Amino acid sequence: MNRLFPIFVKLEQLRLLVVGGGVVGHEKLAAVLRNSPQTRVTVVATWFGDDTTELAARYPNVQLVQKPFDPTDLAHHDLVIVATGLREVSQAVREAAQAARLLCNVADTPDLCDFYLGSVVQKGDLKIAVSTNGKSPTLAKRMREYLEEALPDEAEVQRLLDKLQAYRNTLTGDFQAKLEALNQLTEQVFRKPE
Repeated sequence: MNRLFPIFVKLEQLRLLVVGGGVVGHEKLAAVLRNSPQTRVTVVATWFGDDTTELAARYPNVQLVQKPFDPTDLAHHDLVIVATGLREVSQAVREAAQAARLLCNVADTPDLCDFYLGSVVQKGDLKIAVSTNGKSPTLAKRMREYLEEALPDEAEVQRLLDKLQAYRNTLTGDFQAKLEALNQLTEQVFRKPE
């Protein structure tokens, strides 16, 4: 049973440390910047792939530091993503992160993760994350692709969200009354044809 508690983090208000500058490091950095482009990110690695260097050059909030990881790199960061592919390095970074009371994700190593990075569907302000509890990122990716195809296009989803927000802002009464009004309206939107 998947006991993960899903949250959406305001990552642009935090500082992220990524350890690893190769293919996997690039993949994690790209995912972060695609979702939260203003996030302040420090990437520490002994070397950087061209893709990572080119991506970082487009974001002034991303700093590349070419050196081996040291536990002092954790200072002034809120979250850590490890993407080295080296079990011993990943384990050392995770242990240092735990000692510093920082949450840590280790790419492709569920047993070392405090959190997972889900596969994300985004249509305007609607964002849906898919998790397989670390068991199959490939299935999460396929579910994302399915949802992207099944949902209306981004403009239509955004229009619906904007209309619902405008309606919500006109509602008066207590929380329960507002909830009932919104439930009644959205039930009509998502009613399956008979």
